[in-house]
Amino acid sequence: MPPASGTATGKLPFVVWVLAAGTFLMGTTEFVIAGLLPEMAADLNVSVSHAGLLITAFAVGMIVGGPAMAMAILRLPQRHTLIGALAVFALGHAAAALSTSFTVVLTARVVTALATGAFWAVGFVIATTTAGPAGATRAVGVMMGGLTLANVIGVPIGSFVGHYTGWRGPFWALAVLAALAAAFVGRFIPRTEQRAEVSVRAEVRALKQGRLWLALGAAVLIMGGVLATHTYITPLLTDRAGIPAGAVPLVLIAFGIGALGGTAIGGRLGDRRPMVTTITASAATALILLALIPASSSPVAAVVLVFGMAAAGFTVNPVVTSLAVRFAGDAPTLTSALTTSGYNTGIAAGSLVAGRALDSSLGLTGPALVGAVFAALTLLPLIALALSGTGHRTRIVAQRAAAAPVRDDASTPAHH
Repeated sequence: MPPASGTATGKLPFVVWVLAAGTFLMGTTEFVIAGLLPEMAADLNVSVSHAGLLITAFAVGMIVGGPAMAMAILRLPQRHTLIGALAVFALGHAAAALSTSFTVVLTARVVTALATGAFWAVGFVIATTTAGPAGATRAVGVMMGGLTLANVIGVPIGSFVGHYTGWRGPFWALAVLAALAAAFVGRFIPRTEQRAEVSVRAEVRALKQGRLWLALGAAVLIMGGVLATHTYITPLLTDRAGIPAGAVPLVLIAFGIGALGGTAIGGRLGDRRPMVTTITASAATALILLALIPASSSPVAAVVLVFGMAAAGFTVNPVVTSLAVRFAGDAPTLTSALTTSGYNTGIAAGSLVAGRALDSSLGLTGPALVGAVFAALTLLPLIALALSGTGHRTRIVAQRAAAAPVRDDASTPAHH
């Protein structure tokens, strides 16, 4: 069996890649619905706008259900939790694929969102602890890379297959792949129990740390900034940049590649220089989004800037996630769930404000302006975190034994 923790060679444990495969499946199911809505609406005898509730239900399930599930499964063995989450995920998709009732499909979406929240909450903890202090942020980057890769590969393939097989085809595929992922998790995740001292009280007590909420605030704002623009990028590309509608998916793939690259960069640099990395990336995101407002009239400039905003914005994600888990010390499960909720909250809030801006006098460039403001506001919690983190120490929970104190990322010297 692969080693349970990071090694001196710098290679990540294989379990991290198994977890990334799980996040790939869950990222695919969250976003693939958008490309299948017309088919699902017609098949389930509802309007397209009503079918959109399938997307909303999943997001709400992630925002509210993630922390709730994290507390519910707190005393369960982590390995069993992951297997159970993937099994419920598979059964939820199978139930939806077998049903002709919109209510049943909607319920299945909520249930799979709860399973996703549980998987992410425990998965982040396992990824950071098995990788060890030196590789924690890189491990989170790999896990989040699975989510990003879902947008680059999983969603386009799922939408393409769905147009030929019907929406049930991708659902069946996700059910089968989730069952296989459960088998892999059972094979490669270490057979260890939760530490006895982990408790609901400890998890809630960890939320009292101001630095934790600064990291979560940064997660909300940076995702709100990038996704505020991404949600309404199609009309900007077609009506302002003059890019043909048929070429828009290629631009979105470029966005996905940029996001994947940014996640990898954040994972690589975040362990050594977390605050320099996040502050620089957030400032770059704000500047790129501001530049998109006048430059979006040029198709070439628009494509380059869309790629750039993804690369810069997604650099922040693995770093703030890793910091949040570390700040939680011996009670990281609820914190990792709240981080996932934070990203979904940022997406929902940014998209809502951007939609209002699109309908205002700002027009097509309104979402980009909203995104720039959100990205600029991300600097506030990050700078406060950099200033307040000096001299503090945190611990990463180990699965086999108590972790030794390690230096807080927020206070890592820039001259590492």
